[in-house]
Amino acid sequence: MRKRLRPRFIWLVVIVLVVIGLVAYLWSWFSSPSSPGRVASVSTSAPYNVLLIGNNARKATGPLSLGTSGGQADILMLAHIDPLKHKVTLISIPRDLLIALPQWRDPVPKIKETLFLGLQNGPAQGPELAMQVVGHFTGMPVKAYIATDFNGFIDAVDAVGCVNIDIPYPIYDPLHSKAVFQPGVHCLSGPWVLAFIRVRQNTLNSYRTTDFQRMDAEAQVLFALKEKLLHDPVQAALHLPALVATWRKDVATNLTNSQLLSLGLTLAHSRVQHVTLGSNGDSMDLASMPLPGINVENQIDSAYYDVLDAADVTRALKPYGSTGAWTGLPAFPKPKDVQVVVEGSPYTAAMLRQKGFQVTQGSTASPSQRLTVVFPNGQTAAGFAVARALAAGNEYVTPGPVSEVTVYAP
Repeated sequence: MRKRLRPRFIWLVVIVLVVIGLVAYLWSWFSSPSSPGRVASVSTSAPYNVLLIGNNARKATGPLSLGTSGGQADILMLAHIDPLKHKVTLISIPRDLLIALPQWRDPVPKIKETLFLGLQNGPAQGPELAMQVVGHFTGMPVKAYIATDFNGFIDAVDAVGCVNIDIPYPIYDPLHSKAVFQPGVHCLSGPWVLAFIRVRQNTLNSYRTTDFQRMDAEAQVLFALKEKLLHDPVQAALHLPALVATWRKDVATNLTNSQLLSLGLTLAHSRVQHVTLGSNGDSMDLASMPLPGINVENQIDSAYYDVLDAADVTRALKPYGSTGAWTGLPAFPKPKDVQVVVEGSPYTAAMLRQKGFQVTQGSTASPSQRLTVVFPNGQTAAGFAVARALAAGNEYVTPGPVSEVTVYAP
């Protein structure tokens, strides 16, 4: 299980896509006396991408504010919208993705940092840099964004009263998210939905303990809100004034009103699916290490990162028009080309051998109490490849005085 002790606000920016789109849809539905719900689309029929950004700034004065702290993109989700196929694909991007930011002096180059780095040069520069980097990472052009913050999320949910969330297992996390839930369907208001989304340290079971499970919960809330607003358009119209107020106060976007109207019409009549890039097994605790091209200093500080294989991302996103993903990391070698020494668990050695690595079993007694991957200088990609194959979610990865990639497995 991935362990992180620093507290943070986690919320669901994708709600804003539903709110904005359905506000536009409902507005057109009720403002057209002759043919309600039949307003023509005003945008191209070609697929397009909208970046959804959740700003974690504390005491923010707006969705593109640095506030007193934060200003990072705690949520990055790319909405791939295909009007002709009537399909919306929500692509969740791990916020801790390790990605090259070669022009920036950022010692912890995670994709969520792009919003913060850009905002330091002005409000428009935050989403601009985020769109640029996300577009490069996914291989999908991104020219539109919708951003909100903590207040925007709460206001959006409270504008419709509550949303029905089916919670299959008990949740108890009083220290971090403040969430305490019993199994069942609950109609949750904004603050309680926020608590549900923030859960990552449930102490009762393995449900809702990782960032990737949290991304699934984001999609769950999205679908619940969409269902509530579209189930009964007449009742939904009663929420229109509050939704419009939320839209104007808590949302920043570079989309025009006509584009938002088209977005709302498309979303209201589309199937929605969810794609999560990576998994908890891609997370690892990286030591401070040299990494050419990753930033101006060619060096990263110690932190938890999500390390994804660009080739895997390309395959996952090819159906949505990706021309090739990019992380700026060196290409991972094939397992058969990597020599690995395992000190400790024979099970770990057998598992790596089964995955195609050339494994030598050392001592069956590991000198480390923590799963650790040590790689020789200059073999960073091999070290990352082995760590990803272990898929533990919290292994420590570091360069060291070894001649081959060495795994210490308690």
